[in-house]
Amino acid sequence: NIVVFRNLKKATDQAITLFSNKEAIDVIIMQPYEDYAEKFNEAYIALLKITPTVNSVNNLISEEDELEFIKAFRELMRLKNTMSTFANFDWEDLAMPEQLFENYKSKYLDLHDKVKTDNQKEKVSILEDVDFELELIHRDEINVTYILKLLTAIKDSKNTDQEAKQKEVVDLLTGESNLRSKRELIEKFIIDNLPDIEDSDNIPQEFEKFWTLEQQKAFDVFVKEENLSSEKTQKLIERYLYAEREPLTDELLDLIEDNKPSVLKRKSIGDRILNKVINFVDTFINGMDG
Repeated sequence: NIVVFRNLKKATDQAITLFSNKEAIDVIIMQPYEDYAEKFNEAYIALLKITPTVNSVNNLISEEDELEFIKAFRELMRLKNTMSTFANFDWEDLAMPEQLFENYKSKYLDLHDKVKTDNQKEKVSILEDVDFELELIHRDEINVTYILKLLTAIKDSKNTDQEAKQKEVVDLLTGESNLRSKRELIEKFIIDNLPDIEDSDNIPQEFEKFWTLEQQKAFDVFVKEENLSSEKTQKLIERYLYAEREPLTDELLDLIEDNKPSVLKRKSIGDRILNKVINFVDTFINGMDG
């Protein structure tokens, strides 16, 4: 049977996120734009003391060093988001170029992904409870629909422009938190499928077919690896999307068809299955309807 999931998640009100930040009072009682620009430049200097170059993020030795970088760049994100609400916001007013900010942001997201992976391995980390505040990074205009428009532009452009436009897509996928889980698959579509599409108007339909096929393949691998009931797993994911509530350990372990885990292994196996469910939903379902 072909597995079809409908994204039933409600649209999130971005305003709630804004006012849930620790700096909420600062948002409500706005300071002059120049004050935020000055604070941003000071925060930029603080960041450079920790990581003088983008590549130096890769050379951070300890988790304590990584934590210092995370805190420093997170403060830059908060200030940048506040300033972007001003009509006169301009990167020219700041000491840090926009592209450099984006490059550091990519490293910041790399660290987030690393922490997420380490947590799945049950590795104890001081970064485990760090709030990366990815809602500060997400931009609604950069979504799958926007990427498909870029792919159409690639198809319609002259051959000399296509390589540059493909790099633009890859750069966007790297920098957008809500697209990073989809990056590898979208790149695969660009390389393997896009050249064979003659009419650019067919790109959305061809992408949907590609995505459905890749989703099915990933789902089949997931349930086979964990020895899960395909039907039960599909229903659990649909409930998760509808209720916006993570499944309980008992619900997850009930998916296993035989050889139920021992009491000592219940939590670790339940956590592993939960992480795979969340990753599957993040990759193939969330953000795919616009």
